[in-house]
Amino acid sequence: MRNDGFDEFVAGWSARLLRSAYLLTGDRGLAEDLVQDVYERLYVAWPRVADPAAYAHRVLTRQAMNRWRTRSRRPKEAALGLEHDRPDHRADAVTAFHERAVIVAALRTLTARQRAVVVLRYFADLSEADTAAAMGCSVGTVKSQTARALARLRTVLPALDDTHLTPEARS
Repeated sequence: MRNDGFDEFVAGWSARLLRSAYLLTGDRGLAEDLVQDVYERLYVAWPRVADPAAYAHRVLTRQAMNRWRTRSRRPKEAALGLEHDRPDHRADAVTAFHERAVIVAALRTLTARQRAVVVLRYFADLSEADTAAAMGCSVGTVKSQTARALARLRTVLPALDDTHLTPEARS
């Protein structure tokens, strides 16, 4: 069969790819469209792809960056619903939702390349080499973009976290 293993890959990787796509786009609908585009391209290339996960991340990142380039302004970003990523290891779903909102708000402050590097390195858990391959750049570029992104996030996250606190939690 032509797509031997494709269905299993889709079943096993959909949640991770959707989460990465959401973090790259900031919009659930755009993320779903992006993942669908990735699967279409992957299906066509499936017989020649040696590492489907690496290929999927590379296509995901390139497609997301192409969307950023073609838009004159960022699309309205919507919060990801609680039903998407249930926090199995947390007792408090509200805390998980709050943390997600803070992370997404912080990611919005980064440039497209910085956002892609952070998502691929820390949310998709790719190595520097795999991130460079997915982005079509050198490992040095990944390192420098990561350093700049983390420096920016260090300045933004404390301020964002404070603005997302409820009045009761601030006192």
